Amino acid sequence: MTVPMVSLETALAHGLSADEYAKIEDLLGRTPNVTELGIFSVMWSEHCSYKSSRIWLKTLPTEGPRVIQGPGENAGVVDIGDGEAVVFKMESHNHPSFIEPYQGAATGVGGIMRDVFTMGARPVAMANALRFGAPDHPKTRHLVAGVVAGIGGYGNCMGVPTVAGEVNFDPAYNGNILVNAMCVGIANTDRIFLSEAKGVGNPVVYVGSKTGRDGIHGATMASAEFDEASEEKRPTVQVGDPFTEKLLLEACLELMQSDAIIAIQDMGAAGLTSSSAEMASKGGLGIELDLDHVPQRETHMTAYEMMLSESQERMLVVLKPGREKQAKKIFDKWGIDFAVIGRTTDTGRMVVRHQGRIEADLPVSALADAAPVYERPYVERKPPAPLGEIEPPADLKATLKRMVARPDLASRRWIWEQYDYSVMADTVQAPGGDAAVVRVHGRRKGLAITTDVTPRYCRADPYEGGKQAVAEAWRNLSAVGALPLAFTDNLNFGNPQKPEIMGEFVGCVKGLGDAGRALDFPVVSGNCSLYNETNGAGILPTPAIGGVGLLRDVARMATVAFKRADEVIVLLGETHGHLGQSIFLRDELGRSDGPPPPVDLEAEKRNGDFVRGLVADGHVRTVHDCSDGGLILALAEMAMAGGLGCRIETPAGIASHAFLYGEDQARYVVCMTADRMTALVAAAREAGVPTTRLGLVEGDHIRVNGEDWGSVAELRDAHEAWLPDLMAHP
Repeated sequence: MTVPMVSLETALAHGLSADEYAKIEDLLGRTPNVTELGIFSVMWSEHCSYKSSRIWLKTLPTEGPRVIQGPGENAGVVDIGDGEAVVFKMESHNHPSFIEPYQGAATGVGGIMRDVFTMGARPVAMANALRFGAPDHPKTRHLVAGVVAGIGGYGNCMGVPTVAGEVNFDPAYNGNILVNAMCVGIANTDRIFLSEAKGVGNPVVYVGSKTGRDGIHGATMASAEFDEASEEKRPTVQVGDPFTEKLLLEACLELMQSDAIIAIQDMGAAGLTSSSAEMASKGGLGIELDLDHVPQRETHMTAYEMMLSESQERMLVVLKPGREKQAKKIFDKWGIDFAVIGRTTDTGRMVVRHQGRIEADLPVSALADAAPVYERPYVERKPPAPLGEIEPPADLKATLKRMVARPDLASRRWIWEQYDYSVMADTVQAPGGDAAVVRVHGRRKGLAITTDVTPRYCRADPYEGGKQAVAEAWRNLSAVGALPLAFTDNLNFGNPQKPEIMGEFVGCVKGLGDAGRALDFPVVSGNCSLYNETNGAGILPTPAIGGVGLLRDVARMATVAFKRADEVIVLLGETHGHLGQSIFLRDELGRSDGPPPPVDLEAEKRNGDFVRGLVADGHVRTVHDCSDGGLILALAEMAMAGGLGCRIETPAGIASHAFLYGEDQARYVVCMTADRMTALVAAAREAGVPTTRLGLVEGDHIRVNGEDWGSVAELRDAHEAWLPDLMAHP
């Protein structure tokens, strides 16, 4: 067999730069062979090395009194009491999902589940954050249908409920959709498993599906822009098998009940290469692999193909010596491949053998520690000028029915009803509210889960947009009564080599960091997805936030629905009528200017703490935060969820359209019986929380200042119809 010669052109074709290739030759003191070049190309890719983002990610708050494991492992771990921990992470599968939407989304779900159960946790809930192009773009319907089917197909087969998420549409995603998947699991605090290999001469074991040629160069593809030839990258998309993953999950969790495991790692991006190199690097060890023992589903696979394959449902495990038979018995029982393919060494090198030949001999430190780190130049965006006076539409009351059916505000029921959100029988708040709530099995406590970001804010002012993404997640958790614990992020941006795009990234990360510190809400895991561009056109900056909170008693949670007539409706928080970057301004007045709403983090903390106290004390059971669409959309959603109308009055001193549609932050709508109103206002005053009495829950229409703005039934029909109509009509 002729071994391909390696040259600068070969390196460039692998996504490496000329300087990076020169650095590899300098580190090795020779020219790498093609297998070694492939290993470097994936380990030094943006997707695996975070070479453009690492210096900024280090500025984020990652510690807290409850944090057991922060960034750097497969998932973050946070203490929830009673000897239990929540384990969670969010990751992207953007590029694969655009090329092959079903398998791209499905394998994104499978990959993030493995990240969680690798830590010793049983997955209990899934969430997602999805972005698609314009509704009328010719590919949008196809992509929505495929992605939703892929998420539902994999999650439903695994028996893990998909309980939360967000879906939005914008022309900026026409050529590059976003599919961010989040998994939440529960583990015992004394049974957390890490990926750091320890000890010399310990067996390295491959478990899971057989290795094929699918997914080769997946990490490299995820580190480059798209163009007209992107459809040709279909072979780099992995193929998932949720039934095998379910067996792998059970086998791994059973093995974890023993003390046989030293380290365990998912074979995700870059497959066998990244899992083996990262385990060895973290432990300061070397590793030897014999690829002759790798289970293969295709014939005549080369070392290059096996090392770079991203076939799904595979794990790498370092066992204690002599535990191979015990472990193999478990995996045989579950019908899962088990093979000893190597051992740890004290050489500090990765040595790969195949068919009696050494195919790679590389210093582990060169793959991990020596990966390039770039301090990319960036340009900070100047905040937009203030809006000035905004004239409302002539017939303001006609706007509500149109707004509830806008692409950004319409019901997502068509999507989440395709997911099994109640499997495992612990979902106590289903999709459609501020945050989903899942009971910790067999206990009164529960976990609240949400995903949030407002990309149009991030484009207008990256710093304020980053703050708002974290604040909204924190607010949604607080709205159901949960104490926000920590968040995971998925930082989706365009080409970081463009200073304006790098400026968006830096601004958003600074905003995330300041919000996390102010709200005592650390980030414990995450993912960066850069180069989300097609033919030079980038996506909106989209730092998706996945938040997790803790309820001590799920019986004391709040929901958004109006529950009984004659309850008083109160707005908590200050309203200035901020219309800059609002959906009302864009969709009703055809403008996309002005600054996004400022985020007062002290007010967010104060108001959220106050709301959680009301819920915990049983004073309110109906809470909804104000976000997209402003106060009137929050009220409409509460009415549609409960089947009850309301009568409200707007206060003097502020234009009605600004009060109703302004997207001011740090605000909640709460409902209570009239006899509790006086006490609530007094408590709010003492806590420094502004209150505005809006009106009453009554009837089956929404009435504003004495005018009928529509029946709840009519609004619900319009709200529920938009997405099914989109998907039914080409």
